[in-house]
Amino acid sequence: MNISEAAPIGTIVGKILADDGDIGDNAAMKYEIEGHASHIFDIDTNNETQEGIVILKKRVDYENRSRYEITVKGVNRHIDERFLQDGPFEDSAILKISVEDADEPPVFTSKEYAMEISEGAVVGSFVGTVSARDPDNANSPIRYSIVPSKYLNRRFSVNAHNGTIIVTKPLDREIAPLQYLIVTATESMNPKQISNVNVSIQVVDVNEYWPELSEYYEIYVCENAKFGQLIQTISAVDKDNPMENHHHFSFFSLAEATNSSSFAVKDNQNNTAGILTRSNDFHRQEQSVFALPILIADNGIPSLTSTSTLTVFVCDCDTEANLRFCRYGALGISVEAFVAIVACTLIILVFVLAILAFRQQRKQSLFHEKGEEFRENIVKYDDEGGGEQDTKAFDMATLRNQSVLREHKPRRNVTTQIQSLYRQSLQVGPESAVFREFISQKLEEANSDPDVPPYDSLQTYAFEGDGSVAGSLSSLGSSSFDLDVNYEDFVQLGFKQ
Repeated sequence: MNISEAAPIGTIVGKILADDGDIGDNAAMKYEIEGHASHIFDIDTNNETQEGIVILKKRVDYENRSRYEITVKGVNRHIDERFLQDGPFEDSAILKISVEDADEPPVFTSKEYAMEISEGAVVGSFVGTVSARDPDNANSPIRYSIVPSKYLNRRFSVNAHNGTIIVTKPLDREIAPLQYLIVTATESMNPKQISNVNVSIQVVDVNEYWPELSEYYEIYVCENAKFGQLIQTISAVDKDNPMENHHHFSFFSLAEATNSSSFAVKDNQNNTAGILTRSNDFHRQEQSVFALPILIADNGIPSLTSTSTLTVFVCDCDTEANLRFCRYGALGISVEAFVAIVACTLIILVFVLAILAFRQQRKQSLFHEKGEEFRENIVKYDDEGGGEQDTKAFDMATLRNQSVLREHKPRRNVTTQIQSLYRQSLQVGPESAVFREFISQKLEEANSDPDVPPYDSLQTYAFEGDGSVAGSLSSLGSSSFDLDVNYEDFVQLGFKQ
């Protein structure tokens, strides 16, 4: 039998058939391959024709081995127990298989390639190399190329003769941290023979950020702290993305090198460090604050370092190392003095607020009283004639007396009486008691009205000249129908000088 080296797995190499004189079930048989060839070839049995079908189990290579000799054994499936002593009921044969040479495509030295390049690599930097060969005896030269892709944007190129890959454009890890290429190998003598391989290129982050403390630390130490006591654990961070072995930070005390520090920095080798005391004699009154400069270095290439200063406050603590106070002592002020200052400040503030409130209330009350005085004491009085009867019209003391004006008087419903009195007053003179009652009721009604607004002016009238020889000069007692007027009385009055 013959098989081409280009044949894929599962290809049928050939068929064999063993001769059995029995019929029926006694003629049924199965085939087996013996020896090391069983991992390259396999054989199946056709139950209908009782043929053995030889199948390619693993690809063969003409250049490595061009001929195989395998042993095939045929065995009856069913054996009659009466004839077991006549066995064995099997037979074997030698099967020779020749491998035919074929023109094969190039073969890469690796199934896939993984490479790395720094983000800061310049154009033309070397990335890596791929390699392929012609497996045939002809050993045709190989040419390399990269399959075009819109995602690559031609950032890399490969040398067509030796498979060297270089950078052709600046790289940005934030945009494309991982690049994938497909490199093709083609035989120069037979361009139809082509092979492809996948290449992954990891863009490595450049160490461009300095390490720094992970947070702001406020460190406190008790006055009764012991030598070598751990008072704080610090850690660092780096904005650079961690590499395969992750970030590693180292911590150093800059003051410890000069033996001038009361504290030490112990690197825990796990990106943390402990702050330890190097003294057991701390006095808050003498020195309440210490500055501890430290240096932090990372493991990047190149390694970057940064410096930070830790502030350590000396505190008064109890016997169980619990902090009682630190800040005020650091300013040189005792707790008693601080409390006294706060108390005095509060007292002064309350006193000032009380004075302001008193002044504001006083201004409001004065303004209110003055307003009432102006409103209630504006009185216009015009007294003419000088007669005794004229002064009896109104009592000015009553108008000026605030207690009388403010006295509440119930309002009476005198509407009906006033109307009747008004009609009667048309027929009587000022000397009539009815007329005087009418005026009094009108005045009382105005004084007892709670809805009347404060008066801006007061208009008054009086019976002038009453009791004199000429009689009253008021027009209230005049009548358009009174034609019997005696003017001789006016002569007695004479002229005023």
